Amino acid sequence: MADLKTIIIDGKEIEVDPALTLIQACEQAGVEIPRFCYHERLSIAGNCRMCLVEVVGGPPKPAASCAMQVRDMRPGRNGEPPEIKTNSPMVKKAREGVMEFLLINHPLDCPICDQGGECDLQDQAMAYGVDFSRYREPKRATEELNLGPLVETHMTRCISCTRCVRFTTEVAGIAQMGQTGRGEDAEITSYLNQTLASNLQGNIIDLCPVGALVSKPYAFTARPWELTKTETIDVMDALGSNIRVDTKGREVMRILPRNHDGVNEEWISDKTRFIWDGLRRQRLDTPYIRENGKLRPATWPEALSAAAAAMKGRKVMGLVGDLAPVEAVFALKQLIEGQGGQVECRTDGARLPAGNRSAYVGTARIEDIDEAEMIQLIGTNPREEAPVLNARIRKAWLRGAQIGVVGEAVDLTYEYAHVGTDRAALVALSSKEISEKTKARRSLVIVGQGALTEADGAAVLGHAMKLAENSNSKFLVLHTAASRVGAMDVGAVAEGGMAALEDAEVVYNLGADEIDIARDADGGPFVIYQGSHGDRGAHRADLILPGAAYTEENGLFVNTEGRPQLALRAGFAPGQAKENWAIVRALSTELDATQPWDSLADLRRALIAAHPHLARIDEVAENRWQPVEAMEPATATFRFTVGEFYLTNPIARASQLMGELARMAAARRDAPLAAE
Repeated sequence: MADLKTIIIDGKEIEVDPALTLIQACEQAGVEIPRFCYHERLSIAGNCRMCLVEVVGGPPKPAASCAMQVRDMRPGRNGEPPEIKTNSPMVKKAREGVMEFLLINHPLDCPICDQGGECDLQDQAMAYGVDFSRYREPKRATEELNLGPLVETHMTRCISCTRCVRFTTEVAGIAQMGQTGRGEDAEITSYLNQTLASNLQGNIIDLCPVGALVSKPYAFTARPWELTKTETIDVMDALGSNIRVDTKGREVMRILPRNHDGVNEEWISDKTRFIWDGLRRQRLDTPYIRENGKLRPATWPEALSAAAAAMKGRKVMGLVGDLAPVEAVFALKQLIEGQGGQVECRTDGARLPAGNRSAYVGTARIEDIDEAEMIQLIGTNPREEAPVLNARIRKAWLRGAQIGVVGEAVDLTYEYAHVGTDRAALVALSSKEISEKTKARRSLVIVGQGALTEADGAAVLGHAMKLAENSNSKFLVLHTAASRVGAMDVGAVAEGGMAALEDAEVVYNLGADEIDIARDADGGPFVIYQGSHGDRGAHRADLILPGAAYTEENGLFVNTEGRPQLALRAGFAPGQAKENWAIVRALSTELDATQPWDSLADLRRALIAAHPHLARIDEVAENRWQPVEAMEPATATFRFTVGEFYLTNPIARASQLMGELARMAAARRDAPLAAE
């Protein structure tokens, strides 16, 4: 770390890193500087001039604190430390002048603006605005942009802070937004009126400091002070992004990101942000029993006794879906194994070894990507499987990291060395002699589920771990199912994997909607489905037990790096639907195998007693390195596990908005190309 430099801020001495900008130094001193264009995670634009401060002994005019570094400040005439004033008359007058200019063309339509109550311009106008305008000319108006079904634009309100342009270019990696014109004719626009082709575009809504970019689905439905805010965890992918769910009454109105530097920074994917309309549709709100080929509504006592009657004395297998919390999986495992059955969470056929956490989680943390000098991707398309993690890899690439890809060549928003598409390329890479110089670099191997779900997945995993070992790299398994790591941690693994399903007479399906349970001439196994939506699993079910969705119950989820996180209930399940662990507990009584807990707290105590590392919330445990044998894999090419990003789970498939986005993505993929 560089030597610290002493500076004076508003009469108070503070030691800071000379590489910091003045606005960062002021934040360390606890002094808030107003800003519109500056953002910690974007490049510096220095164009709004709201962050002006007075540099004592400097030029006789205020300086933009976002664009000047501490090292550029000169000491006083007698060697005193450099000094900044943030509240002098010069600063106040300068900021008031900037505010007056910003409001010259602003429409001042706060009562009908969707940003009202959460608007940076509104807040700063309270401090630096005036109650009259000296401007008498007509205000400038600009046309609205069509950025797609997610972001609504009101460009007359735009103050040209360029945050949206910098985000889409630097973080999302698309080049569809920019600024055209000069002076009064300058305006933010999308080139050739394109809609945004990124699954991170919703973040520009949060970044916009005025009401120019707002959420189209949320528009005019609620004001921020009407909402109940719950801090929880996202389950749309396995990253475990930290989110805030805002509810009005019983309904989820919107989902926003929370800052967590170790996981998602402050970004979330569009699926995470806009999935909430899927929570209202196709919900299972009462138990159902299939009679004469048709489902009929039933009472809970009737449904539970029918489930118990079906399970008693028969071969039972439990399946764990992608969105199940750890507590429900643990309770189901105890119940099914008590009946002599098995539970399987690897419903996609992933060859993940039970008990070897270094092989199904890895040894790396997500934030290791930031420091990596070399990243090797194997059988994964992180742009579709974990968009926020992909943005982090792009950030490392912008900083100079080299990226290698084994698998299909796709647009990942950054350049990479394409090593090959098949297993042979991986074998050659893992067997290659690696120089000591390369070993000394900070490197990371990321293997995706597409590489592990084929029949030779164990051999692929072995070679990926061999590569990590040979190159002295950290190792990360990128999962796509939010529940997978937690279910593996509690041992929800059947002997023989999904092949054990063939012998099952009864299948207890805990929200596994991505698989088809076959019917044969005899009708196939009796299927008990416990879940929240009327999706594929419910259509195949002989008995339906309605459960809560991820926003409707407290639960524990372990993300792809092995970090346990708590999801908190933001609302209540509709109708007669109940929390997932409570359904399993009630069924255990019907089976005369009553589980020894009456509350979620009791269940968690039993869970932590069996698996102590799950008590360390928000901590990534160290995993002992246990390499898997690198056997000879097949000769096939790698395939990706996520086919359609917007339709990966039952909540997404119930969402009208996700359906529209999926159609638009398909149209972009199939767009005709002009002949050269």
